[in-house]
Amino acid sequence: MKTRLNLFIGTSVVFSAILSETGGARQLFRLGELGVVQLLVGPNVLRECEDVVRRKVPQTLPLLAVLLESCGLQQTMAPRKVDCDLAESLVDYPPDALVLAEAISAQPDWFVTHDKVHFLKTGFGIELPFQIGTPGAVLQFLDSYLTQI
Repeated sequence: MKTRLNLFIGTSVVFSAILSETGGARQLFRLGELGVVQLLVGPNVLRECEDVVRRKVPQTLPLLAVLLESCGLQQTMAPRKVDCDLAESLVDYPPDALVLAEAISAQPDWFVTHDKVHFLKTGFGIELPFQIGTPGAVLQFLDSYLTQI
């Protein structure tokens, strides 16, 4: 059994971590800082995060930089073509298909998101090699997972 899970985080989770000091997203960042989990993010997600923060809450740009630096975030490579093709067949919204492709390429244990429309639905018709859930669902899983190690 692995002792540290890899969590690919989506833009909505990064944004939530900035907006709430006490929410599940920020708790995942704290676990990353402690080395309990490895947080992964794709290059597109990083660009999206900066764009969203600049548009909606530009005064939090320094906090974004601190959070990303302190949690031991690992940036993944751009997705492979085969992963882009798969993601595009599963998600009909191109920006979110690219995020899914990044997650598939990263090969995480979990893809963490708040996106109920494109990712947190009942299924894609195929089984992906990772689970998809909200920060709260991941924290619940971690609670039981860590007690088994």
